Amino acid sequence: MNQLASVTTPTELILNLTPLEIVAALDKHIIGQHKAKRSVAVALRNHYRRRRLSEDLQAEVTPKNILMIGPTGVGKTEIARRLAKLAKAPFIKVEATKFTEVGYVGRDVESIVRDLIQAAYVMVEEEKLELVQERASQNAEEKLLDYLLPGGTTEGREKMRELLKAGKLEERSIEIEVKDERPSPLMMPGMEEMGVNLQDMLSNIMPKRQVRRKASVKEAREALKGEEAEKLIDYDEVAREAIYRAENAGIVFLDEIDKIAGSEGVSGPDVSGEGVQRDLLPVVEGTQVTTRYGQVRTDHVLFIGAGAFNVSKPSDLIPELQGRFPIRVELEELSASDFQRILTQPQHSLTKQYIELLKVDGNHVTFDESGIVAIAEYSERVNQEVEDIGARRLHTVLETVLEDISFGTNLGQVVIDGEYVRKKLEDIVEDEDLSRYVL
Repeated sequence: MNQLASVTTPTELILNLTPLEIVAALDKHIIGQHKAKRSVAVALRNHYRRRRLSEDLQAEVTPKNILMIGPTGVGKTEIARRLAKLAKAPFIKVEATKFTEVGYVGRDVESIVRDLIQAAYVMVEEEKLELVQERASQNAEEKLLDYLLPGGTTEGREKMRELLKAGKLEERSIEIEVKDERPSPLMMPGMEEMGVNLQDMLSNIMPKRQVRRKASVKEAREALKGEEAEKLIDYDEVAREAIYRAENAGIVFLDEIDKIAGSEGVSGPDVSGEGVQRDLLPVVEGTQVTTRYGQVRTDHVLFIGAGAFNVSKPSDLIPELQGRFPIRVELEELSASDFQRILTQPQHSLTKQYIELLKVDGNHVTFDESGIVAIAEYSERVNQEVEDIGARRLHTVLETVLEDISFGTNLGQVVIDGEYVRKKLEDIVEDEDLSRYVL
């Protein structure tokens, strides 16, 4: 598989993987849903393809947004999240039901863009900080020596440096001067929703004051290292790169989009729901939003809408918004065989997680194949009889099966086989009222 390109220049940001390689990478973490994986793989690859076109043509090629249709717990969010992680792209998940139309109290849709640029900014800042860690460590060491031996001779300073590197001064208490990180009293609830943060506007007039505090050498080193790293970064460049990355590689997962659509048996869409849809339209279509880091355009942001659509249907969305999600993909309900694969095949499967967690307390758990089959079958049965919550059912079933083991310590070897699972679950599953509360 090809490697991600360096992120030092904007043109190298887009992932250079073929759709086949992207699907193979997603398969390591997500079972099934091949159609959805193909769709997002193509959408991501098109980001890369577009960056290889002439600048004039780049502006004309817009992303083909995707609408995922399927019940909860089948992998919609996980596919989008893993895709963004694979691409090292700015990613946010938002719920359509959290927004209100313009003029009402609540979150406005432009906050989607502000959240996306914030995610991009944090991502770029972390990368830049990583690049300057070595130099920041050196600078922090010099400042530590200044605090440990103020005005000392060169010879004394070098001896102190040797003690410092040997780790013999880690617990010594010193007084250092650092920035006051306490929140400003000027920040008020809801202010983060504004395009320009008042605290940012006043930061140049009222910069953070320096405060003196006592700390061990070990604690002081980390605090000073962080401050020195920040001094080595050009934050204007961080903002520029964050804007570029959000605009050209950003991914927004818009969940519960079906909840703002009309439903069957209703003469028309809910008024506030339709209002939110109309507010969403320019953001999805491509608009310019003012943020604390500058103007951000959404023309080439990839939007992935998702919803169960068990009451409403995609055609209940307003026609203009429907047209902005040209790729429709229906995710399949999960069966017992899917659950078996989910329990064992992913790189960090649930069974592997529980085995390692319980090993901490001396409980060496082994999952027999018959136990895996039984857990999967009970999960499918409860989903069919109570409510289908997809793979999330595995968490509740596993917690119930492993409850006694989780409570105990140093139990030694424990085998989870079919009989063990049946003893734990049979009575609960047979009693529908009980299964509703327990599983």
